[in-house]
Amino acid sequence: MIHLEDINVSSSCPTIEERKGGGTSLRCTRRISGRKKSVNDGQEDDAVLMMAFLHCVCIGILLLPWFPSWGKCIFDNVQTSIKVVSSPKQHNLAHRSSSETTLSNQRPQRSKRADRNKESLDLQPIRIKTWIPKENPVLSDYESERLMAAVHEAVSKVSSLLSVRRVPDRLLLNRDMNKYCKFIWRNSSTLNFMKCGRANENYISESCLDVTIPDEHLNGCFVYPHPDHPIPRVLSPEGVGVPDTDFLLYVFTHNTDKCQAESSVLAYAAYCQTDSWGRPLAGVMVICREQLSMERYTHGHFVQTVLHELFHVLGFSKELYSRWRDCSFSSQNCWFHGHVTSTDETGQVRLYSPTVISTMQKHLNATQTDLGALLENKDAGSGGVSSHWEARMLQGSIMTASLAEPSLVRIDPVTLAALQDTGWYSVNLSRAQSLVWGEGEGRQFGSISSCHNSSTFFCTGSELGCHYLHLHKGECLTDQYLDGCYVFKPLANASECWIEENGSSSGLDKCSGEIFGSDSRCFISNLTRKSHSFPGLPVAGYCYRHRCDGINRYQVQVMDSDWLDCPAGKSIKVPGYQGLIFCPNKRLCQYSDLAPPTFRQKSFGTCKERDHDKKEAISHGRLTFDLTSLSTVAVVTAEILMPVLCLSVAFTLVPAAMFIYWKCSSARVHAAVQAPCRLQIVTT
Repeated sequence: MIHLEDINVSSSCPTIEERKGGGTSLRCTRRISGRKKSVNDGQEDDAVLMMAFLHCVCIGILLLPWFPSWGKCIFDNVQTSIKVVSSPKQHNLAHRSSSETTLSNQRPQRSKRADRNKESLDLQPIRIKTWIPKENPVLSDYESERLMAAVHEAVSKVSSLLSVRRVPDRLLLNRDMNKYCKFIWRNSSTLNFMKCGRANENYISESCLDVTIPDEHLNGCFVYPHPDHPIPRVLSPEGVGVPDTDFLLYVFTHNTDKCQAESSVLAYAAYCQTDSWGRPLAGVMVICREQLSMERYTHGHFVQTVLHELFHVLGFSKELYSRWRDCSFSSQNCWFHGHVTSTDETGQVRLYSPTVISTMQKHLNATQTDLGALLENKDAGSGGVSSHWEARMLQGSIMTASLAEPSLVRIDPVTLAALQDTGWYSVNLSRAQSLVWGEGEGRQFGSISSCHNSSTFFCTGSELGCHYLHLHKGECLTDQYLDGCYVFKPLANASECWIEENGSSSGLDKCSGEIFGSDSRCFISNLTRKSHSFPGLPVAGYCYRHRCDGINRYQVQVMDSDWLDCPAGKSIKVPGYQGLIFCPNKRLCQYSDLAPPTFRQKSFGTCKERDHDKKEAISHGRLTFDLTSLSTVAVVTAEILMPVLCLSVAFTLVPAAMFIYWKCSSARVHAAVQAPCRLQIVTT
């Protein structure tokens, strides 16, 4: 008989290395040694290596990083295709003053009178009204419940963050004169200068993103056949308008071409109406129906997607940067910021608006006055300008181009600072969530040159460790938005330390001392019970309990141990274990608003789906795979998955593996064994 135990996977003693730019990291070296070889053992060794190869393929598949098929934003591409219509006239008149026609780039000196004017502004929480258009298909009960729950929560959150000078009476949207009018009086000496003189016979209605805007939401439509005759001919009467509304959001749920072309798109949006100050008044959000109805739907994912798109249509748009204004002096005198974007010394575009600059200075602990926030370069259009933050600098922000799991995404202070600088809103900056990524790292943080060697937020190679918020185990990876920089991303399965049931699926808890639960966090460690014959686990991310003693002060507990002090930035030993635990610095017990979700996902859907969800909740430690790249998802427990998956992989890959084995040198097989086996789960 030949056993996998014949191959000894061991780790040398871990070392703590000083990293450039501060901080430390644990590393270990690995070696793989076989049994002593004799001439007659060649065939047995070949079989051993092949078995090890297939075993490690199975382990490698289980530890594949998580590349979710949701969260990509296509806002810029969509918005550039929209013809934006100006504000209804009644709204313009209600908000304009005689001084506003003389906007300039010069700012007056602040005065006490101006401060009093600012304090007297009648700013109240923004009222966002959602409207289901007539084109919307009939949704099932559970689809409607999911949709309305996510949209309502996102809208409520935005209303708690943004205040505006409210639209008086009812919101009426404007019609596009270039659509309904065939001829315009352009003689300035006539009474009806710039008014419609002849109607377009083909005009039907106003629309935005293929959604028809109801006539009752629109201003009237008039034609003046004579240049000096004041009485018009009414094409369409004035609508009744929408009461108690500052922004009107049309929610359209359909599997559009854009939804089908990109599987990672959950929703997309665009604004289509603005007032005379440039503030968006109405827009459309398209919800991809197939994503809404899939079993892998989660409420949190859709809430953050709707939030992201709402921030876009409310003002975080490259098409609107030039219209952002400074209204900090008074309610009656606002000045355009001018150019709030510019290219930095590396050739990448940054957003330089007053509140953004001061927020970045505070966040990075830097004093440079030109410290703007980097804009994403991968989805940038002409001029390198984007409506998203650069992922290298603001990883985890709600306004990066690709969103991660909801527990890892923050409504960050830099995003709220940008919305403040639009001049259209008063933003409750105190409600911003802590932005952990890059805090205190200095001006160069997030640059391509610095990410490789000067920050503990980045990593190198293919290490297994912890996501920077320490809620998840992770693997060191890059993606299309990181420009070759590497960060720890959550593993595909059971990476959440805060889910108790994940402990049963890890297969490592008995030898590593892992504990999963609401107070557990990810620690870099190689702890191994001394009582086990296993030679020692590799340095990686493991889940242990923690409790706070103060700011950046905490204790840690592993299985069968007492609570032990874990000095931030140091490493500790645990009685009964060999190896070390590294205690992260300024990550744990540092942020009062950083915690895992406190409740399980609410179950929506039919009786059959709810029964499925109940079973899923009972065995939450399962491993989930999208085996068909479509909507088929196999959900099984970890105990069943390992033999089934490995058997499937063996039948599928044995011919290829045999070919590789016989064609490649033993050194190549050796390398294939070495890398995936960093987390060894066979202990006997």
